[in-house]
Amino acid sequence: MNADTQMLLLELRQTKTEIEHSLAAKKEKNWLTAILEDELADVNKALFKMAEGNFGYCEISGELLPTEFLTAIPTIRSIKDTERIENFWKKPI
Repeated sequence: MNADTQMLLLELRQTKTEIEHSLAAKKEKNWLTAILEDELADVNKALFKMAEGNFGYCEISGELLPTEFLTAIPTIRSIKDTERIENFWKKPI
């Protein structure tokens, strides 16, 4: 595991812990609960892929995902997801 992947692993583990704490502290389910549960599922999937050695590969084509996307969003799953993300990035003036 290289240094970048190690950093992402630590980040994902911390994110998982934070989400789990947030869910445990919620007294009732609401719209945010569903978002947190979905994010937790994505984090768990990324952690599983790291453990299996499949992290960083497109789930559709098997291609290696661009490092800049993995660094920004380590739960990204496919090349198709990278195409949609560009719509949300701030563009420099």
